[in-house]
Amino acid sequence: MYGIFSYGITLPRIGWKQGNRILDLEVVGLLGYFSDLNIDPAVFAQPVLNDFIALGKPTHQAIRQRIIDLLADKAGVLKSVHEQVFIHESRAQMHLPVRVGDYTDFYAGIHHAENVGRMFRPDGDPLLPNYKQLPVAYHGRASSIVVSGTPIRRPNGQFLGSDKQPVFGPSQALDFELELGLIIGKSIPLGEPISVHEAEEYIFGVTLFNDWSARDIQRWEYQPLGPFLGKNFASSLSAWVLPFDELEPFRIAGLHQEPTPLSYLQTAKPRHFTIELEVWLKPADGEEICIARTNAKYLYWNFAQMIAHHTVGGCNLNIGDVLATGTISGLEPGSYGSLLELSWNGTRPLHLSHTEARTFLANGDTITLRGWGFLNGIRVDLGEVSGSIQPALQL
Repeated sequence: MYGIFSYGITLPRIGWKQGNRILDLEVVGLLGYFSDLNIDPAVFAQPVLNDFIALGKPTHQAIRQRIIDLLADKAGVLKSVHEQVFIHESRAQMHLPVRVGDYTDFYAGIHHAENVGRMFRPDGDPLLPNYKQLPVAYHGRASSIVVSGTPIRRPNGQFLGSDKQPVFGPSQALDFELELGLIIGKSIPLGEPISVHEAEEYIFGVTLFNDWSARDIQRWEYQPLGPFLGKNFASSLSAWVLPFDELEPFRIAGLHQEPTPLSYLQTAKPRHFTIELEVWLKPADGEEICIARTNAKYLYWNFAQMIAHHTVGGCNLNIGDVLATGTISGLEPGSYGSLLELSWNGTRPLHLSHTEARTFLANGDTITLRGWGFLNGIRVDLGEVSGSIQPALQL
């Protein structure tokens, strides 16, 4: 996985994660290990991945293969320079991996959408009529995307009090959302839609993503234009980006789409992926426990369909843009990707121990999302993304 790290007095640069070690790609380049690939080592000395991503997929594939060969070399080519090229991750400061120009959040987890519908529209169809016709999404706030480990301050805002009148104060229903994020790897010009059959060529990599949500603020504000303050205060992005090619062993057919999508969303080959996902919660003074396990196979719309729909009207995308999947939930309560579902909108406390329970997040709680692909004996890690809740500012 690629990421941006620094340590000591060094400036941020590109690294490759191997276990608990980081391979310093700038140093590897300066030592000449990429010289036959005509790669300027300076591209690895950048504080974000964007310029590296712009080199294009053939170059990415060549560099990735060289890294794999160097790390697997039984003769130990890197052995003599081990101290120069490897840094233990405990010594590293991680940084946001990409410069995010734009961020779109989809709603592609069908079981999450059904659960929300059952909660808030109990007398109607859980899914709105458009859900199975198009990948629903909204444009989020790129400026408040932060790297894993950044503290998350509880937001202030308006919401309805116990007497159903508007009040202002710290959110009382702060939540996480278990999502994946796509990093766009090739710019798409304004006015040029991308075919669903070509869309995967525009993905650089996949990462874990937590779209923090203030449910009470969101519930009061979202009609008629959608979420605003309930979503824009923070989203956490993993420090590590898995190259999209590494997901190939985990490709599956995915959920059956009925009715058949319109022609511009129809795909001819499997474009979903089986990716195991977990949510861990650690109270301020307690032990970390797993509160949910699910899988990316429960996404109704796949990555290619998201990009095809996003661009079909002519919207441009740029290198480093983030497209998030929306909350990924399974069929059972233990597989729900949010506290909104796990506590059924606060009506069923989630017990962490004999003495502690949650309906929504408390100050001091740390949420960590973890993921990995696993199929036919092959496993590839996606790392993790975490954030700890800090008290709201007193206004």
